[in-house]
Amino acid sequence: MAIFEKEYTVGLIQVGNSNLLTNHGILELLESIACFHSDTVNFGINNIKDIGFTWMLLHWKVKVLKRVRYGDTITVKTWAGYANRFYTLRDFEIFDKNNELICIASSKWALIDINNKSISKITENIIGRYKAESKSVFNENDISKIKVSELPTTPCFDFKVLRRDIDVNEHMHNIYYLDYALEALPEDVYNTR
Repeated sequence: MAIFEKEYTVGLIQVGNSNLLTNHGILELLESIACFHSDTVNFGINNIKDIGFTWMLLHWKVKVLKRVRYGDTITVKTWAGYANRFYTLRDFEIFDKNNELICIASSKWALIDINNKSISKITENIIGRYKAESKSVFNENDISKIKVSELPTTPCFDFKVLRRDIDVNEHMHNIYYLDYALEALPEDVYNTR
C-alpha cells in the first residue's frame, strides 16, 4: 500500500464565501490524509505515546489547478517520497468526481523525539513502513523556504496564540500560520487572491 487514498465530501468548514474549497480547506484535507496514512503503519497520532515519536510538518508547496465547491466529492491521494536522515517528503494529489486532477502538493516533515523534544534520525525501518514511492509531483527532493520579499512591508498586526490554535505536538498548528498570514494581507490583495 504505497499510495494511500481516501474519498472526502467538501464540507462547510472547508469553503469560503464563494462556496469554493479554500487554501485552508485544502491543507486540512492533506494533513488529514497524511495522518490517516501514518495510522495504517502504526506511526500515527494514536501511537505517539507508545513509540515516543511524532511527525512535525515543516513546509508546504501547493499548486491549485481548479477549485471545487461545497458538497463535491473528491479523492485525495498521498504517498511517502524522498527521505534522508533529517526529513522526509510526502506528496499529494486531489482529484474531482470526474477524476480530473485539481491540486498537487508536497510537504516536508521531521521526526521529533517527544521525550527530549528534538529532531530524531529517520531510520530505514521507519522509511520502510511507508513503502516510499519514487513519484514526485514537483520532481524535487526538497522544499525551499519562501524568500522574503524586498518590497516594503505591509502593516503588521498583533495576535495572541489561543488554546484552540495548539495541536497534538503542543505547538501552534501549521495551518493557522496561513490563516494569520491571510489576515495580514491588505483587503484589495486578499479579495483578488
